[in-house]
Parts: sequence; structure tokens; C-alpha cells
Amino acid sequence: MTVHTKLLDRIAERLTQANLPPLEWYDVLLTLKESPDNSLRLSELAEKVLLTRSNLTRLVDRLEKADLLYRKSCPSDRRGTYAVLTEAGLEMQKKMWVVYAEGISDYFASHISEDEARTLQQICDRLLSNSAQLNIQPKN
Repeated sequence: MTVHTKLLDRIAERLTQANLPPLEWYDVLLTLKESPDNSLRLSELAEKVLLTRSNLTRLVDRLEKADLLYRKSCPSDRRGTYAVLTEAGLEMQKKMWVVYAEGISDYFASHISEDEARTLQQICDRLLSNSAQLNIQPKN
């Protein structure tokens, strides 16, 4: 098990204990929040959160049922559909972030120095700038 996996597992446990939705919902809510008009085409959303379209469709179904987002048809392409964040979705993302941020601090940030954090940030920035070469594939 990797450090990343352990960290996410513990944060997921905290979300459950706080009676909040599963961690995988957070990525979708945050991605929509950071998108223009709080919306994205489903195909773009799947790409950004690294999920296959079919897995994203099932996740969007659950988020829509919870009134955290809604689907909207694309006016220029009848086949296209947007996921749009609702006010309730925005509020849920904020609630989840409080728990997520505490977990990051408790399990990660509090265990490294400021110099180590800067070095790690530089490494991550370099990797991210070369991300096109990484050929990252969506999760199944």
C-alpha cells in the first residue's frame, strides 16, 4: 500500500465519520467548482477526474440524485451533456474540504518541514509541467 493510498483511506474514513459523502465525490464537486459557470461537459469532467465515461456516468447519477449537481443539454451539440454544480453541491464541497484539509494537515503536512514542502512542491510542479508525457489513463 502506498503513502498516497493510506492517506486517502484515512481521509475517506474521516469523511464517513463526519457523515459526509465518499471521497470520490469530492473530486467531481471541486472540479465543477473550479470550472467556468460551475459546469463542464461530461467528457471533459471524466478526463479531469481520471474516470472512464461509464464510471463517471454512474457517479454523476449518484451526485444528481443527492441534488449536488444536475445535467444540462449542450445547446450546440445534442449529444453533449453538461454537469452543473448546484448551490447544495457547492456547500457540500466546502464541508468536505474542511475534513479533507484537516486530514492533509494531520497525516501529511504536519510531518514535513517548510523546506521539505517547498522541495516537494518544486518536484510536483516539474512533474505536472511534463504531465503530457506521463500518458495518464482514467481509472476503470
